[in-house]
Amino acid sequence: MTRFASTADLRAACLDLPAGHAEAAAEVARREGTLTKPQGSLGRLEEMVAWLALWQGRGTPCLDNVEILVFAGNHGVTAQGVSAYPAEVTAQMVANFATGGAAINQLAQVAGAELRVIALDLDHPTADFTAGPALDENAFLECVSSGYEALSREADLVVLGDMGIGNTTAAAATAAALFGGGAERFTGHGTGIGEEGFQRKRDVIDAALAKHSAILGDPLRVAAALGGRELAAILGGALAARHSRIPVLLDGFVCAAAVAPLVKLRADALDHALAGHRSAEKGHGLLLEELGLPPLLDLGMRLGEGSGAAVALLILRAALACHTGMATFAEARVLGKDA
Repeated sequence: MTRFASTADLRAACLDLPAGHAEAAAEVARREGTLTKPQGSLGRLEEMVAWLALWQGRGTPCLDNVEILVFAGNHGVTAQGVSAYPAEVTAQMVANFATGGAAINQLAQVAGAELRVIALDLDHPTADFTAGPALDENAFLECVSSGYEALSREADLVVLGDMGIGNTTAAAATAAALFGGGAERFTGHGTGIGEEGFQRKRDVIDAALAKHSAILGDPLRVAAALGGRELAAILGGALAARHSRIPVLLDGFVCAAAVAPLVKLRADALDHALAGHRSAEKGHGLLLEELGLPPLLDLGMRLGEGSGAAVALLILRAALACHTGMATFAEARVLGKDA
């Protein structure tokens, strides 16, 4: 069942967003001021705990129930040679996830998160977006709805990730359509395509931008025309998390491009989200700047699968452990700054 009956319904849902719980964040800040450390000395770790509290609505946040949702889709534009790998690899990697053989399986286990992989009609790639929209309205809404419904409303935090051969091409096209600069600004080498393929990838993206020039002012139509099934589902998952006040960790370039239309519709739409890392893909850092999302990590990763955000989850756990486990000055009988 499609949750959103029309693009107008989806647009309304993207604009009607709840705020966080300011008092819960204030409670975290009050406790931080009593812990045995100089105020602010844990830097962004302190900010992360306040952010968790803001969206969980708990003065003492928790990370007991964390989900990693990886959405997988195939792209018709891969027929133009924009990736170093054939489209069949998407389904092969989904099978690898199922047997526990991928990087994200190991990282999810270490990070204490439940991994769920949702494959979206892999036998039917999207249309080649140089010839027409990647997804028509109904298909786009169906994928957004799939992502929206995939989210567990009991989660303390959700990590969003992707799998899809050719999807950095879709991500670069989407980013360029939303923020300008053409293929030159956002296109990278993806899975490691050579220079000839890299130029072909840029040409394909510029051709797609020209083909869809009439709709570039509408973020949701851009998402349908230039994205893909997994990107649409990631948008739906991020939207569901905001409606349920669940904090989100975003993975790399593809995830950032997938949720970028939300920010173009409403500037504060991703206040419940953090960028887990900045990937090595050229356009990711530029896109994070446009979105106002400073990354937690920069490790040169470019795998996808939610892998960078899963590593960042360990940083969140460290931040929370300090906040909940440290003694106060009074408890430790340590003199405070003004004693």
